[in-house]
Amino acid sequence: MTSLFTAAKQCLDSVAPDEKIALTRTAFAALREGKLSLDDDGVAPLPIDVPGRPAKPRLVMPRDVPRRGLGSDDGRAALVHAVAHIEFNAINLAWDAVYRFRGMPEDYYRDWTSVAHDESRHFTMLSARLAQLGHAYGDFDAHNGLWEMAVKTADSCLARMALVPRVLEARGLDVTPGMIVRLRSAGDGATAEILEVILREEVPHVAAGTRWFRFCCEREGRDPELTFVDLLHDYVPTGLHGPFNLDARRAAGFSDEELSMLADA
Repeated sequence: MTSLFTAAKQCLDSVAPDEKIALTRTAFAALREGKLSLDDDGVAPLPIDVPGRPAKPRLVMPRDVPRRGLGSDDGRAALVHAVAHIEFNAINLAWDAVYRFRGMPEDYYRDWTSVAHDESRHFTMLSARLAQLGHAYGDFDAHNGLWEMAVKTADSCLARMALVPRVLEARGLDVTPGMIVRLRSAGDGATAEILEVILREEVPHVAAGTRWFRFCCEREGRDPELTFVDLLHDYVPTGLHGPFNLDARRAAGFSDEELSMLADA
């Protein structure tokens, strides 16, 4: 029986988006049907590297990513492209979480395989919307912030769970409602409906990060709230900036203490 870790690495390394999505769907179905082994294959994960991705989009500093108004098709396409890039990165992030961190409970691997599958569907929806707007993935510059955090947390499942799902991906819970309002005001209900689906499904993704962050804290005998604050100080020294979607974050498992800390930051 093929190992899930082998399948995860294959998905992670795939360069072409269409192939990565097809492999992700195949692996998700195979795991659900009991055709992939969750036993550690005894092969240590390779050091983290650049994941499989196409030559475009060109990666630039975050400040150099184009920001355009939503009053034109090109402006809305730039926004859709930015979100599509996040979702493409999220596929790789989910598979790296599967591939890299061994010795976790089986439900951990099922959770992140399911997340990879969801993110691939989100990317497909956004790619189709881009095509309707006359563009394709790669037409606009993008940044690499999500993967840079993956590299920084490659040696710690605890840090990865805290800082990728609960910081970077949770930011989507905060900003997406405002994007939906702006899109509807601009008359783009089609894009707004896609973002509503993504927002609804990202809550359980962040919740998976919360669940496994707390598992790792318990395993290491660490207090989750204090550990989260310490990790923020170490990895996000500039702090997190609101406004925060407290209802969505609460649904994703943030404690009252953590929400108070965010509000006071």
